Amino acid sequence: MTIARTVADVLSEHVRFEVECIDRMYLNVYQPKLQYAAGLVGYVQRQLGLPIASTAPLAKITDRFTAAVHGFAEAEHIEWVDFLKGQRKDDVMANRLASFTAPEGVVFIGRAQEKTPLFRTEKRHHDDGLSYPWIVKTTGVVNHFYFYCVDADFGPFFLKFCSYFPYNAKLCINGHHWAQRQAAKAGIGYVAMDNAFAAVEDVPGLQGICDRLGPEQIDALLRKWLAILPHPFTAVDRAAGYRYDVSVLQAEFSLTQMLDSPVSGRVFFENVIRENLDTGRPDQVSLVFGRRLMKTGPRPTPGRFRTRVITDGVTPSLHVDYKNATIKQYHKEGRALRTETTINDSYDFRIGKRLTNLPALREIGFTANRRLLRVQRISHDPITGTQALHAITDPVITAAGARIPGLRLGQQRSHALLSALPVFKLQPDGFVNRDLRSLTAQLRGTDPGTVTVGQMTYDLRRLRHHGLIERIPHSHRYRVTDTGLSTAMFISAVHDRLLPTGLADLQTPVPTRLRAATRSYQNAIDNLTHITGLAA
Repeated sequence: MTIARTVADVLSEHVRFEVECIDRMYLNVYQPKLQYAAGLVGYVQRQLGLPIASTAPLAKITDRFTAAVHGFAEAEHIEWVDFLKGQRKDDVMANRLASFTAPEGVVFIGRAQEKTPLFRTEKRHHDDGLSYPWIVKTTGVVNHFYFYCVDADFGPFFLKFCSYFPYNAKLCINGHHWAQRQAAKAGIGYVAMDNAFAAVEDVPGLQGICDRLGPEQIDALLRKWLAILPHPFTAVDRAAGYRYDVSVLQAEFSLTQMLDSPVSGRVFFENVIRENLDTGRPDQVSLVFGRRLMKTGPRPTPGRFRTRVITDGVTPSLHVDYKNATIKQYHKEGRALRTETTINDSYDFRIGKRLTNLPALREIGFTANRRLLRVQRISHDPITGTQALHAITDPVITAAGARIPGLRLGQQRSHALLSALPVFKLQPDGFVNRDLRSLTAQLRGTDPGTVTVGQMTYDLRRLRHHGLIERIPHSHRYRVTDTGLSTAMFISAVHDRLLPTGLADLQTPVPTRLRAATRSYQNAIDNLTHITGLAA
């Protein structure tokens, strides 16, 4: 096994397999009709039959719901946990999950006081001094009930209810746990690695499972457990249209690439972190997320554009921010490369928050992961580019020992050959020796009659052995390869636009940015020489 040297080496030669999957999702479960004061008034008047709009009658519903939760815990012999301040709820779940053997059920019910939006009744006064109740939306610290459960399809998850009207809830799931359960049902062997896969028998089959996770499966999970757990709204309420809906608060879209050895991961992060601290710049963020960023004008793009390197122990992670979204990249358990885009506000991408928009969000998240890796592969692997350049400019030795010269940059004849290739790419039937001789002679400013057939045969041989063209079978015609087209277009653009413009900037007596940069660099070298005494 060879040791990886670059980012491109790691990604192309040292990844055993990779899986794209929705990771953790945090969902808002809410009553759409009861998120504003007018909706509450309608509920009080129509469902409770009370003429006065006040939150006081809702206390009975709160007491009934709280009693139902306690009764459910007692009847089902479910452990009750009062969370302490600062206590990690996931740790409590992990400890109890280790001894939970049932295929499905409630592991425990937790209670915590948390700040949340809710409605209160204020006393207001008419002009004549008479008082009247008025409902306002405010915030308060109230009890929340956490139902930590295990589902046969989704594995561990939790559903949290606010104990106060309008009894909003939060649903937290993990897509990898769902994929693990589905893989087991499909008979696909795997080795789990927390919320990932350390080994898989059928990678395409597993990827197909991960791709199926969508709004239908998540909504079915919610409806199933709303029917099992205590419900704050009665069947009459639900029949009247007071039914929970779901929106996306946070969604993580991950690409896990299992590496062949820990050293491959260390090579990757040593290269990326050392040279990737500019990824948080607006131009780089725009490239990764495929969004246009406005730095000035009446509506500039909000957000802190930055790159953060966070070290947990000896494990580094790279974080790139865009508005409320973050791409996180880290070495998972020393065995895999995890690239993960977290979207905290779908409106950043002009996408609604309803669960039905999950397919559009996953397209944004998974594409951002791939773009980041593509940027890292290109920008931090000059060895790959150098090899491609030498493949064009260096001689090629055939199997028979013949030496085929390369196409030297800056040489008029070589440049004419590269400039001609994009033209011939448009010809579906290819081109012949005569076509190449006529066009390259024009590009060089010479008479085609002075160019011999032998010279063109020599040039065709050079283009073919360097992979820029290929012969059409059973003919004397040639076609341009995809590599030939892209290489010819790039080198021709550099030769025709970049080099002449840059050299002109260096030669002109008028001050230019390039001349100023050259002068500054030379001054810095001269100062360093003087300080270190090298001049003596």
